[in-house]
Amino acid sequence: MASPARKGGVSLPERRNPKKDDGGDGVIARISQSQILARGKQVTSDAGYVAKKLLKSTGKAAWIFGTTFLILVVPLIIEMDREQQLTELELQQANILGTSAGGSAPPAK
Repeated sequence: MASPARKGGVSLPERRNPKKDDGGDGVIARISQSQILARGKQVTSDAGYVAKKLLKSTGKAAWIFGTTFLILVVPLIIEMDREQQLTELELQQANILGTSAGGSAPPAK
């Protein structure tokens, strides 16, 4: 029988299967079974869980603060701005008419 046709003219060596566990005591095998690594994975998992809970509760607090601000503080700011504009308008009208802004009584001599 003929050998299978190859593309190109270069043959590569066969790959070793790094995932294949021969039961050897390689460096990677020892590190992956280490108690320190297992503890590190557990700590990382716990930190991720705490961070997720913290972000979720922070988001809820930000939502509560934001909606409270919109309902209570924004209308107050708008009303204060209207009052300031009204006061400025009264001062302009008083200056045009030539009267004092404090009242209509003439100054005492």
